[in-house]
Amino acid sequence: MTLVQAEREQGYYSRLVTFFRDPRGYEEDIVLDLPFITNKWMQQLKRLLSHPTRQAVKNVLPQKTETPPVWKSGGRLENILIELREQLWKPTVSKFMRDIDFWQFDIYCFEAGMDFFTDGRTVKKLHELGKNIVVLYTGSDLRTRGVFPVVDSLADFRATFELDHLLLDQHLVHLPFPFDTMKYPYNPAKPAERLRIGHAPTNREAKGSDAILAVLHKLKQMFTIEIVLIENLTHTQALALKQSCHIFIDQIGDLGYGINSLEALAFGIPTCTCLAPNFHQHFSEHPFVEIDSSNMEEKLVQLIENPAKRLRLSREGRSWVEKYHDCRTIVNSIHSFCGFPV
Repeated sequence: MTLVQAEREQGYYSRLVTFFRDPRGYEEDIVLDLPFITNKWMQQLKRLLSHPTRQAVKNVLPQKTETPPVWKSGGRLENILIELREQLWKPTVSKFMRDIDFWQFDIYCFEAGMDFFTDGRTVKKLHELGKNIVVLYTGSDLRTRGVFPVVDSLADFRATFELDHLLLDQHLVHLPFPFDTMKYPYNPAKPAERLRIGHAPTNREAKGSDAILAVLHKLKQMFTIEIVLIENLTHTQALALKQSCHIFIDQIGDLGYGINSLEALAFGIPTCTCLAPNFHQHFSEHPFVEIDSSNMEEKLVQLIENPAKRLRLSREGRSWVEKYHDCRTIVNSIHSFCGFPV
């Protein structure tokens, strides 16, 4: 909703459409509640039938032979099931399109390069109508799934919020992840005898959580710290816990920082993370404590023992997010690339 709200602030009529409701309780707009996506048995079926490249989200860059990687079906049976599922979706999608007069918008942004249908029929019609089509790749979809060629080839503007995606497709435009700092009060945790160190994995393997937690448990034997593991909570609950932390650890691996880091920095929490291999080419300055599996313990000890450093990083982090990740600036960039005045 962040981009949508930023557009609305500027007087645009903007809507967000999602296939299903996010269980973490994020603010949403139009939720289609399409069947056979999040069901447990459907997830098990996908693991059995999907192409092996789509099976797991890891914290290392995938070794792709294609650039960009392209979506591949797991075989004939998966194709049949996808077709049946989309036949069930069609009435819901058609009704929603009628209800909001779908074809009258000026810019259409397809997150993760996904149409409502795998044959790209929506994007094809928009292209015939001369509409501006934007594809935004976020998260792990490009890494594990790849592009849908029919959607990707018709896009007028192709961008990503993930720096490592540029290593998979050098023709993408990188935009910083849009973030609204005004929703996150700068309120660093007050000094305390027991420092709270937070980590918030949505996928432990993708975050390198086992290695992170092993180091934290070791440090707990040396210092008066509390490990704050934030997972399987609503977004509101997760933010409340995160805001109580003195230090935050995002992840280790090749993929770089994400919204977890931005939230922590906005709250004024010194944040530790690995950075994508090409990060320094895009940002000459940053407030992160760069860690990896070999130096994480040492870097955390330095933070634990140095409250002055934590305070400095707290201030620098908030300012950096405001400078580089402001959602209004990102919206203007997208509009500019589409040829609209800003």
